[in-house]
Amino acid sequence: MSVEIWVVIIVLGLIVFLALWGMGIYNRLVRSSVRTKEAWSGIRVQLRRRASLIPNLVETVGGYATHEKGVFEEVTRARSTLQNASGPAESTSANQMLTAALGRLFAVVENYPELKAASNFQDLQDELSDVEAKIAYARQFFNRNVAQFNIRIRSIPDILIARMLRLERFEFFEEDEDADEEMRISFASSRGKTPAAIATSDE
Repeated sequence: MSVEIWVVIIVLGLIVFLALWGMGIYNRLVRSSVRTKEAWSGIRVQLRRRASLIPNLVETVGGYATHEKGVFEEVTRARSTLQNASGPAESTSANQMLTAALGRLFAVVENYPELKAASNFQDLQDELSDVEAKIAYARQFFNRNVAQFNIRIRSIPDILIARMLRLERFEFFEEDEDADEEMRISFASSRGKTPAAIATSDE
């Protein structure tokens, strides 16, 4: 074969190689993006479930603590903010606001032993506790996918394809560790454990 034919073969080979290489990176980025979006959908499901429990919780507590209107309104506003939040950043802020409001609501509950002993309140508390655990798990799964995707689109060679596709980094869904700790104490305390007992049992 002549030199010209070999040059053509080599050029075509390089073109095919580069095309397959680009397709591989593109598919990897797409899979990572889809996994991250699916993980976010999992968080949204649990956040909606959490918000759906609030009206019954407020109504149950309100049947006993009739003079705590300000706390109930705060919880209701925080619930509305969470429902209207869009994206991880807004949802993070709204979820932290709701967690803080629920912490104050459970502080009110401590003044009503008969409420803490009510079966419907305990059922709601169990459901909330279950949701909190699932949100925590979903958060870890989502943030892990976010970290992998964000690293990928800023690393060579993936960054070349990511820039061509104008892919943007995902935001993390953060947690308020202090507020979450207060909620865990509130859940346990309403079941009859004091914070001191909780600390002892965790050691």
